Amino acid sequence: WGEQTDVPESADWYNAGFLMLWGSNVPQTRTPDAHFYTEVRYKGTKSVVVSPDYSEAAKFADLWLHPKQGTDAALAMALGHVILREYHLDRQVSYFEDYCRKYSDFPMLVMLTKKDGRYVPDRFLRASDLKDDLGEANNPDWKTVAFDTKSGTYVAPQGSIGFRWGDDGQWNLEEKDGRGKDVELAKSFIAAGAHDAVADVAFPYFGNREHDYFEGTDHDSVLVRKVPARKLKLKKGEVLVATVFDLFAANYGLDRGLGDENSARSYDEGLPYTPAWAEKITGVPRDQIIAVAREFATNAEKTNGRSMVILGAGLNHWYHMDMNYRGIINMLVMCGCIGQSGGGWSHYVGQEKLRPQTGWTALAFALDWNRPPRHMNSTSFFYAHTDQWRYETVKVQDILSPTAPEGAWEGTMIDYNIRAERMGWLPSAPQLQTNPLELAREAAASGKEPKDFIANALKNGTVTMSCEDPDHEANWPRNMFVWRSNLLGSSGKGHEYFLKHLLGTSNGLLGKDLGQEGAQESREAVWRENAPEGKLDLLVTLDFRMSTTCVYSDIVLPTATWYEKNDLNTSDMHPFIHPLSSAADPAWEARSDWDIFKGIAKKFSEVAPEVLGVEKDIVLVPTLHDTAGELAQPKDVLDWKKGEV
Repeated sequence: WGEQTDVPESADWYNAGFLMLWGSNVPQTRTPDAHFYTEVRYKGTKSVVVSPDYSEAAKFADLWLHPKQGTDAALAMALGHVILREYHLDRQVSYFEDYCRKYSDFPMLVMLTKKDGRYVPDRFLRASDLKDDLGEANNPDWKTVAFDTKSGTYVAPQGSIGFRWGDDGQWNLEEKDGRGKDVELAKSFIAAGAHDAVADVAFPYFGNREHDYFEGTDHDSVLVRKVPARKLKLKKGEVLVATVFDLFAANYGLDRGLGDENSARSYDEGLPYTPAWAEKITGVPRDQIIAVAREFATNAEKTNGRSMVILGAGLNHWYHMDMNYRGIINMLVMCGCIGQSGGGWSHYVGQEKLRPQTGWTALAFALDWNRPPRHMNSTSFFYAHTDQWRYETVKVQDILSPTAPEGAWEGTMIDYNIRAERMGWLPSAPQLQTNPLELAREAAASGKEPKDFIANALKNGTVTMSCEDPDHEANWPRNMFVWRSNLLGSSGKGHEYFLKHLLGTSNGLLGKDLGQEGAQESREAVWRENAPEGKLDLLVTLDFRMSTTCVYSDIVLPTATWYEKNDLNTSDMHPFIHPLSSAADPAWEARSDWDIFKGIAKKFSEVAPEVLGVEKDIVLVPTLHDTAGELAQPKDVLDWKKGEV
């Protein structure tokens, strides 16, 4: 996790010993693949469907769980509570123990820091925190630490990102430390003599908030639970450390025999994350929750992880939907299901596939023609340039954890997006308020390296990033090509904002912006009293049907349909590339997408010499996946604009 996820092909459903369909409606939305789902039941595989409505899939289920809409995370946490109690604490399943030591971060040590008289989890302990860096000369800031039960010492096990980069890379998950010595990592410090302190650790709780769709509970926003810990001397001072697993178990509210009044001794107690607690929130009977958890884990124990969750996009349409995902991911990791044939995580959302990704990248970003490409994430782009940030009433404090560290948490959502773009966590477009071709010429005239010139200019303020002033005319997007996306129909979030601010046309926007409401609090984004309307000069859409986006476009380029062009296609359902051959010629003026873009590129090439000569461009590159730039900020969030770097 943390890398791009991948999913098994649908044929792997037939290898499962226990199947959960969670927010997925396979018989209706994946009809060609549904036979694998129905056929595996004849082998004895049990099927549980989790869906608030009686979907097509529910008819195929041995058991239909129908939680109240939006409460999936609560159900997943209660299932995890039972799995942890019966398969990790009351008894230790050897397969689960081995799997979690090798493939999870359960053994890794987390530093505990004091806040309001209690401890809170801080960050992973790193090799660089300890004397002599545990002998790790290569990227010790990026090597996590665990306790080795064989030697009784602290070690930096292979596999953390610090082993990925540098001259001494050892990036694998073999049970060895950085010097190649065999280790057996301690998952917990609960055993007698393994811990020398019991810490009162505070965990945030959000289930006490009023909600339109489900009933909250009356527990405090901070839950204090007891965690076994060890004292450890660092280069500077002393600290308490706990394993991820011990923090994990405490967060789930499991009694560990430490005299913890806030942890549950019975599934019938109404403490957070017990089946009784989940029954109140989700409406799913606790007996069903307990039974499903036991069957899921028992099957995984007997089959070495062949319990599978097929996850659908139905879970994605909720705020904080990542918590739904994480609750389910936890179950799969606890039971050793990830990476096992017939088990694991099958979230069929999108068309990403790891195997062909390298080949697609060169094609998608024209890397054979020009490097580096300019990237952008659509969420940040449209949030800023459709001016939805001007109407955002959710404040950072509204979603802030009560155990968050002290800091300047004021401001608005756009402020944090700007900081993320500024620090390279997100791509940015447009990138700089000044034309990058002009900046390249200025850099050459200064005699400095372009990267040094731009870094100095950004720090002294003579050059600014576009994201800091999205409504400045120099920072507007001017031309937009929409390729087979119904951006103004179903794809874009906030249709009215697109129409008003991006297109400047008739719209149904009724609300006032924060300036008109007297509630503007942005600290990073420049606020302009009159929001621009109609930022785009040109909107071009390529599509084979007259979509909503086509209706609003300046130019519509008709494309060939699937049967009228040669094409390549892929799916997240299997690892293969499909070459598709045309069965008929495109109708009328339609061309294939490839031919349209080729024609545009040809015309650009004809016009370009009249407008531009040979130019040097400056491109800001964010921290990219699987590059050494990932090691840029090891321990603290530092903002270069504020002089923190």
